Amino acid sequence: MLTPTQPESVTYADPSEAESGRLFAATPAPSANPAILRILLVEDDPVMQLGLEQFFEDYPQFEIIGQVADGYAGIEAAQTLRPDLVIMDIGLPQLDGIAAAQRIKSLMPHVRIVMLTSHTADHEMMAALSSGADAYCVKGTSLEQLEVAIISAQEGAIYLDPQIARRVLNHLKPIPLGTQGRLSERELEVLRLVVEGKSNPEIASLLYLSLSTVKCHVRSIMDKLAVDDRVQAAVVALRSGLV
Repeated sequence: MLTPTQPESVTYADPSEAESGRLFAATPAPSANPAILRILLVEDDPVMQLGLEQFFEDYPQFEIIGQVADGYAGIEAAQTLRPDLVIMDIGLPQLDGIAAAQRIKSLMPHVRIVMLTSHTADHEMMAALSSGADAYCVKGTSLEQLEVAIISAQEGAIYLDPQIARRVLNHLKPIPLGTQGRLSERELEVLRLVVEGKSNPEIASLLYLSLSTVKCHVRSIMDKLAVDDRVQAAVVALRSGLV
């Protein structure tokens, strides 16, 4: 299990970077050995950082090329170091891992992202996968499962932690054909705000509608998308290109 003892300190490549959480490898140049998977760690917990370092010591085919401790630093490090794969927490300071993953994927679609987090709420899991994450692991997972997740992501497959796989699959209902043509312009506006995580009162305020009208639109959207809740509606919207 990834639960090592608390380290006394974390050493930074440049003391001036300690406050921002940056810990970059000395060079961003790709490895001369294409068989080695170059990995960037984005994790703010020193205990987890140390645990991952110890884990990768036993796998010479994996190379940690840098460590950072917040979302913005993760984006910067990914652009600088050009990793093959990023291991990302969700609960990061400054910018959360979901937003950081989405930005990294938009800049470098080929980079694989493994979420390793204690966050297991449905909306967070679905948002992470919708942002482009290739694997979702829960902290405390076995080392064997983490290795499988990394290899699966590297090979272009999607890996879901067994603890959350069934819950995720329950959200991924088939996308109805012709859905976009059956949603009105107003419903599409409401759906975009649902995807952004806005509540019904916030949507009502932004669109100058009554709360009851917004509720009716949300219910109509869910009926037309054949989903049971707002999270599922957001996932269908993102995966089908409705928004």
